[in-house]
Amino acid sequence: MTEIVDAHHHIWRQADLPWLVGPMQPRIFGPYEPIRRDYPIQEYLSDLTGSGVTRSVYVQTNWANDRFEDETAWVQETAKDHGWPHAIVSYADFNIDDVRPQLDRLAHYPLVRGVRMQLHWHDNPLYRFAARPDLCADPKIRRNVARLAEYGFSFDLQVFAPQMTDAAGLAEACPDVTFILQHAGMLEDLSPQGRSAWRAGMTRLATCPNVVSKLSGLGTFIHRNDPAHIAGILADAVAIFGANRCLFGSNFPIEKLWTTYRELIDAFLVATGSLAADQRAAVLRTTATRVYRLDR
Repeated sequence: MTEIVDAHHHIWRQADLPWLVGPMQPRIFGPYEPIRRDYPIQEYLSDLTGSGVTRSVYVQTNWANDRFEDETAWVQETAKDHGWPHAIVSYADFNIDDVRPQLDRLAHYPLVRGVRMQLHWHDNPLYRFAARPDLCADPKIRRNVARLAEYGFSFDLQVFAPQMTDAAGLAEACPDVTFILQHAGMLEDLSPQGRSAWRAGMTRLATCPNVVSKLSGLGTFIHRNDPAHIAGILADAVAIFGANRCLFGSNFPIEKLWTTYRELIDAFLVATGSLAADQRAAVLRTTATRVYRLDR
């Protein structure tokens, strides 16, 4: 069986997440009633049974901002009790004068490998998360992201194609920080023009040697597990970045809205089937192991 690292998944307690309690809020991935509940590590492990996944990386799930350390502490304790996950990407607020006091707190947790603050903005309000589109160019954001290097933390970068030029500037301004591009750049416009703009943005980001592309959340905008769609994005990402700068992530339980874990894995196994053995291993395991320092 092929050994795989899942470099992007979540677990959660519904009560901790503002967007999972109270009135339903429109989300980028569409209706989400089936996941408005707890998604514990036990269910995640049940979902991945027989998939070949041997290690995983937890990515923050938007607890209230002032509870960023509570989230990290809970996931660290979960890992202590269950042996999963094997690394944590926490939240910190980079839009403040100095993020270092928050990073100091996160540094106490041995599984923390990186931080995510979602910077994606879109003309469509349903796709919008950040307050404005140009945060990657904000001097305060750039100054704070650069400080991650002092802690050995990476930055999980989430932007749309029109933001990729500024995002490349951010990566260039922080050469000692590794940037992990979320969801392969969030291709949402599947028209020829949209794909062309996305490829151009990805090519610009790939000129930055400290940027890698995470192949996760590829069903986000089509709301299904489409092996041909996955294969197309994966082929483009590998052609642009190289296999040694691409890594797999399941984005579970979001993708659970329309597929099973095994069906998702099968789609990626097919999509990587034409790659050389070392390239396939890079996409499915070794890039994630290196980037998130899973052998530490």
